[in-house]
Amino acid sequence: MSLIRSGRRTPEFIKLPHMIYVTQLIYIKEGQQHVFHQFEDVAIPIIKKYNGRLLLRLRPNEASVVEANTEKPYEVHLVEFATDNDFENFMRDEERKQFLHLKEQSIKTVVLIKGEKI
Repeated sequence: MSLIRSGRRTPEFIKLPHMIYVTQLIYIKEGQQHVFHQFEDVAIPIIKKYNGRLLLRLRPNEASVVEANTEKPYEVHLVEFATDNDFENFMRDEERKQFLHLKEQSIKTVVLIKGEKI
């Protein structure tokens, strides 16, 4: 198997960069939705600074759940970053860190799933 780059074949042993996908199931503390939205208003635009893109932001309701063996999250985010390093840099962003108190105040827990497209 070879990889294609700009119409030329690249040997298999040379790995081309691949996108990193991050899915988050976000569970909010009761009555803290407004505070969570304040954090998101800051954090989401910062994603772009690190070669990232918010692909989906969902707020599931009872009608959208087909089957569940766990609590329904308040929101589900699917974000892509060009590299794992870009994701790590986003997590360490100084502007974002200034607003982490809003995240800590509003979020009960997050399930974070990292992967890549196959």
